[in-house]
Amino acid sequence: MQTGTVKWFNAEKGFGFIEIEDGNDVFVHFSAIEGEGFKTLDEGQRVQFNVTQGNRGPQAENVTKIY
Repeated sequence: MQTGTVKWFNAEKGFGFIEIEDGNDVFVHFSAIEGEGFKTLDEGQRVQFNVTQGNRGPQAENVTKIY
């Protein structure tokens, strides 16, 4: 599991980017966010996730919010 900070997330479009602690960005889609109901992330929020290789590069999976 990696940790990072949400750089930005567009709830209307359902995607955004997470900045990993090494400075790189990882794509995140709303379907990768764990939990029930409306799935969104807030800018600056700390999250844990796995990184997988998607069609357009690295992307986050199994995203959970750190409280």
